[in-house]
Amino acid sequence: MSDSQSSSSSSSSYDSASMGLPPLNVVESHRGTDGSRTFSQALTPMGSRHWRDVVWMLIFLAHLIVIGLALVVFGLNRFRKKDRLNIDRYTVGHLENMDGLTEDFWPLYAVAGGVGIFLGWTWLLWFGSHANQVMKFSVHLLATYLAVISVLCFWGKQLLWGFAFGIAAAFQFLYVISVIDRLPFTMLVLQTAVKMVWDLPEVIRAACIFMLVMLFWLALWSFGVAGIVALSIGDGRHWWLLVVLSVSLFWTGAVLCNVVHVIVSGMVFLVLTHGGREVSSMPPKPLINSLRYAVTTSFGSICYGSLFTAAIRTLRWEIRGLRSKIGNNECLLCCVDFLFHLVEFLVRCFNKFAYVQIAVYGKSFNHSAKDAWELFQSTGVEALVAYDCSGAVLWMGTLLGGLIAGTCAGVWTRIKCPNRVVMVGSTAMLMGMILVGLVTVVVESAVTSIYLCYAQDPLLIYRWDAAFFDQMSEKLHQRLQHRSAGTREVLSHRIDDQIQETVGV
Repeated sequence: MSDSQSSSSSSSSYDSASMGLPPLNVVESHRGTDGSRTFSQALTPMGSRHWRDVVWMLIFLAHLIVIGLALVVFGLNRFRKKDRLNIDRYTVGHLENMDGLTEDFWPLYAVAGGVGIFLGWTWLLWFGSHANQVMKFSVHLLATYLAVISVLCFWGKQLLWGFAFGIAAAFQFLYVISVIDRLPFTMLVLQTAVKMVWDLPEVIRAACIFMLVMLFWLALWSFGVAGIVALSIGDGRHWWLLVVLSVSLFWTGAVLCNVVHVIVSGMVFLVLTHGGREVSSMPPKPLINSLRYAVTTSFGSICYGSLFTAAIRTLRWEIRGLRSKIGNNECLLCCVDFLFHLVEFLVRCFNKFAYVQIAVYGKSFNHSAKDAWELFQSTGVEALVAYDCSGAVLWMGTLLGGLIAGTCAGVWTRIKCPNRVVMVGSTAMLMGMILVGLVTVVVESAVTSIYLCYAQDPLLIYRWDAAFFDQMSEKLHQRLQHRSAGTREVLSHRIDDQIQETVGV
């Protein structure tokens, strides 16, 4: 190795250590005759794997056992026979809907499951060939669809749900207006991520496997929920039970989505760092290794992070959109800024980029989230991440798919059992969102891996797609200049205010 290569290796090792990253095999590189850089070895993580966040894994598994038993009990109690397990003796004084059976409502959830699967894979196939149309469809149709459902809820005298969907439509509209200028760059990132995903068919197969796993759990979950909907208790108790089971399903769905996230992130990171999936330096059976780590040593970290990341990200998007539309109302701006900084603090602790660090290095969730965010801030890539809306666009597609699945189940419920439309429709919507999310998370994983690789070593993106690298670098330069100008303007205003106060005194 030449002296220049030795110094390059030392520099790379120092950078990794200073960023809090594990030791890496250093990229040996040299300049070609045309000035381009070629690589002889890729960055690969070193070190053994340890079990992380084991307590959260045990909590999640215990929760699955308890919820699973409850679902079996509630489902069997009304399956083909009323009060098979004599549960009605605990509901004396709240007897309603005594004629309902589990099989009356279970097929309605099967509709939601089928629609969710169809929409998820249709979305991915359509996105691969017509990304621009799909993005516009997801972004613009969601607000309209929410508004239509709000009107239908008011028409059906469901005032609470009408207000809820109406407010959601308003927030969606405000958010789209506030980020309309970011959509071209978002489109570029998503198209690139989809291209990478289609070049890795094994990750698509992994998503299919976990969708089958999720379908098995949804079959049991909907069996139990159908039994609860048919149960002879008051509506208030129905809703309490459904809320508990919906929270459980949300956590379970988030865990499975993030297991796929970790698997895909590990694969994409390896492909980018090694320069291709067919190169000799690629480790054997990378997908199997990623799967093994995701469901064993890193599973606790996934369970822990899945509780919080989705909710915090959604809150962050909404506050960003609201913050940009406030104007000069100082009091309201102060309150929103407080919430904004609080959410930004939470993002440091719970962000989606943690799953890439978990996939590659096997760290705990909090450690991974902190290191990823510090890496972005130290390199300035955080400005690019904050500008990109790909996560929000994918979430819009997921939410739209869930709403359509819930609507289909709700329409059939309206025909068969009009007084249970909201119960079945809302829970079916959650099922549809999870099934569509298992597909969209594949693209999101590619996006997060691209950003982390770009922050860690931009040349990894350059050798994979030079044109995309140039566009990312140009946009990053623009965002950093924009932030610098904003900082100078704030400092200038503060100095002017201090000068005026001094002159006044």
